[in-house]
Amino acid sequence: MTITVGIRDLIRKSKILEEYDYVDVEDKRSHTYKGLFVSPKYADELKAYLKKKIREEKRKAVYDIMEFAGVVTGEFGEKSVQELTEEKRKKYEER
Repeated sequence: MTITVGIRDLIRKSKILEEYDYVDVEDKRSHTYKGLFVSPKYADELKAYLKKKIREEKRKAVYDIMEFAGVVTGEFGEKSVQELTEEKRKKYEER
């Protein structure tokens, strides 16, 4: 089960967290979404999922940076950043 509550309601009735699987929290005045509270019985599963997702995002970001610099493919060797940037610019201007 789920429910959407305001921050004030959550502070006044913290027992709400035990009664629902997850609780959406929104600012009742501005109607902006503030976050999500998850039941303790799902917390470990959610943490494991988030760790995996964050690790994959970081791995992709590092790979993209390394690919830009030519480290992954080995196509640029010992060239400076300026030389790499100039070559990439020429490559994309030709398209």
